[in-house]
Amino acid sequence: MLGAGFIGDFYSFSLHGQRSRDRVQVIYSRDNERGKRFAQKHGIPRWTTSMRDAINDPDVDVVVVALPNNLHLEAVLMAAEAKKAVFCTKPLGRNAVEAKQMLDAVEKASVVHGYMEDLVYPPKTTKALQSVRNGAIGQVTWARSRETHPGPHSNWFWTKDISGGGVLLDMGCHCIEISRNYIGKDIKPVEVMCWAETLVKPIDAEDNALGFVKYENGAIGQFEVSWSFRGGMDLRDEVMGTEGTIWINNFLRTGFEMFTAGGKGGYVAEKAETEKGWIFPVGDEVAELGYTNMFTDFFQALEQNGHCSEDFYDGYIVNEIMDACYRSAKSKKWEPVTLQVWRGKAKSDPISALKEYDKDFLFVKEETLPDGSVKLILKDRKTGEIIQRMIH
Repeated sequence: MLGAGFIGDFYSFSLHGQRSRDRVQVIYSRDNERGKRFAQKHGIPRWTTSMRDAINDPDVDVVVVALPNNLHLEAVLMAAEAKKAVFCTKPLGRNAVEAKQMLDAVEKASVVHGYMEDLVYPPKTTKALQSVRNGAIGQVTWARSRETHPGPHSNWFWTKDISGGGVLLDMGCHCIEISRNYIGKDIKPVEVMCWAETLVKPIDAEDNALGFVKYENGAIGQFEVSWSFRGGMDLRDEVMGTEGTIWINNFLRTGFEMFTAGGKGGYVAEKAETEKGWIFPVGDEVAELGYTNMFTDFFQALEQNGHCSEDFYDGYIVNEIMDACYRSAKSKKWEPVTLQVWRGKAKSDPISALKEYDKDFLFVKEETLPDGSVKLILKDRKTGEIIQRMIH
């Protein structure tokens, strides 16, 4: 485990949870005392302030990168050099140039690589994705993903030189990849429109961002991210298809609500702002945030010499989309997504869900009126005229 911070805690809790046979053998921290405390908390036998020693430890099969963004490239290159499987937290790079270097390194070394995009792995999301892939909601036309909270927990996130950007880079990466999964990761993202501004926080990077990613088939992925939302962490997804709709609320409204006048319960959930009044605990946080399913997928890929469902190629694509978003935020225009590597469909057909009504008309809509009668909206094939017809 490279990194003894907040996300390292989550990863270690997940790896060691449910009496798992997978164990962290060594923790790397830049601070010796912090590493020691982390090791004692998680029952890790060794700690070190040398990244190279941690990676090259003979008991280590997998390197988990849980470090600030500016250290991802160094850690991944070192792991690839050591021929160790490597799982890296999001975003893969501070930009697409770094992400491409990491992708090239792990593929050249032929090591298993996992992009730790946990928010495509929560149980509700995996079930929803399976429903979409089974055709339950038809062709996906629009996917909206939202992640907002009062801001990250460590100072380096707020320092642009270290992080590489603000909320767009930190959380937009989640939302972009969630929408990519729903729309289809083999469908090429072609252009973006993004607004990103610093509204509240005294920082150089943006603390709020909205964006639209247009895909080759016409589908739109929409993201909403904020470091100034008050009330905890809001994780929501909405997916619209030609035959149905999916709504998912992952965190603030999970069916677990509690009122406390005492406010002495301790930790409630990630980014929760209060321990008093109405609070919204999360039953199994590492599962609800996708870490459990994510590591299951990654270790199965490792054992079967296969590929992780989310790998460095996906991380690279997300970085290219975010780079385009930053260009759009400056230009105030739609900006193209430039991909040096594309492994999806060479060409995606436009979304089409035309329904025939009869030889003369195309079906537009059917509506039941308050009196129980049914109205049809139809399009004349020859004239293009839209008509309505009462059928009973």
